[in-house]
Amino acid sequence: MTPIQDIQVLRHSRLLGVGVYRPERSVPNTEIAERTGLDPDWIERRSGIRSRRYASADETLPMMATAAAEKALAAAGIGADQVGTVILATITSMEQMPAVAVEVAHRLRAEQAAAFDISAACAGFCHAVALASDLVRMGRSDYVLVIGAERMTDILDHSDRDTAFLFADGAGAVVVGPSEEPGIGPVVWRADGSRNAALKMTAPWHDGTGERPDDRPAITMSGWKVYRWATNELVPATQRMLELAGVTADHLDAFIPHQANMLITDFVVEQLGLTERTAVARDIVTSGNSSAASIPLAMEELLASGQAPSGGLALLVGFGAGLVYAGQVVRLP
Repeated sequence: MTPIQDIQVLRHSRLLGVGVYRPERSVPNTEIAERTGLDPDWIERRSGIRSRRYASADETLPMMATAAAEKALAAAGIGADQVGTVILATITSMEQMPAVAVEVAHRLRAEQAAAFDISAACAGFCHAVALASDLVRMGRSDYVLVIGAERMTDILDHSDRDTAFLFADGAGAVVVGPSEEPGIGPVVWRADGSRNAALKMTAPWHDGTGERPDDRPAITMSGWKVYRWATNELVPATQRMLELAGVTADHLDAFIPHQANMLITDFVVEQLGLTERTAVARDIVTSGNSSAASIPLAMEELLASGQAPSGGLALLVGFGAGLVYAGQVVRLP
């Protein structure tokens, strides 16, 4: 039997450019307080959030994802016709099929690209970066477009006092391509299905018989369970990410965690012993928790504001429903 030929190309990968789309409407805590009865100052103390972005009807998931992708391609100096794969991380597409990535590739005119979505909730972006890095390193694609895009407000119960103040909308993208030196470290990831009740939907779209719930399913969360899990799991996980990348915490120019809650970010920063040398992403203050979009949004904010240097070392880590986490050390675009 004739063996199938394989491409034995092992090379390095890195992030080449980043782009984002932030919805126009900014929603302050006072507006959330009016609907939920929560105190605006309590919302900020509990989460770190002062305002968040809500997408309008015209700011659809494909529209936001495409806008972010176009900016990432421009920043990387890469044409859409050079993209071999489009990977889009999202949990908020209201269509089971086709994948949002297919629509984005079409809008970009990335005619030769494969395109697919992944569902890993708030850790989706880091999952996608890991897949993209492997595709580039193995020579499967020269350039991979990675996008995190969410309209969390579509699956939000706006009267729920546990979740209404947290979640938001937006999109961020990076281009992953070949590099002469390592630019994306090994991924560390895990799924803990024993905790899946801590953060999930209130109901399935139907019960398996075709019967649909009277109320539209929405996101529901036990905040203290997620906090306890995250603070227990993330410190050893991030330490392992650093170890596999061959760096220590004092080498980091930036720490870019999923923008879930400022209390979780502060805890991990303290436990890792990060100093003022390391810029810490706190985009949650004005962007809220945009799930798979939060890390690229926060990355762009650090770079655009000059808090983190282009080419600097950054630790990324996402975590969310599952409960799952994923992360890696990267060189910033």
